[in-house]
Amino acid sequence: MVDATRTYLPWLLSVITIWMTLLAGNKHPQAWLVGLGNQLLWLVWICVAGAWGLLPMNLALWIVYSRNHLKWSRV
Repeated sequence: MVDATRTYLPWLLSVITIWMTLLAGNKHPQAWLVGLGNQLLWLVWICVAGAWGLLPMNLALWIVYSRNHLKWSRV
């Protein structure tokens, strides 16, 4: 299971990241929630793969996507 996660999860992460970016570009109000869900999957992959160098990026994107979602929700 760990090997499958290491191998296939990055493909899903890539697809969701592209989808979220398209949603944000179209100013879709749920774009940042999709991004937050994707960050959860990134965190899983970081832990499983031991890719600890990506942890600061993951934390930063949790903060940015949360901020953006809150700002877009007020509109």
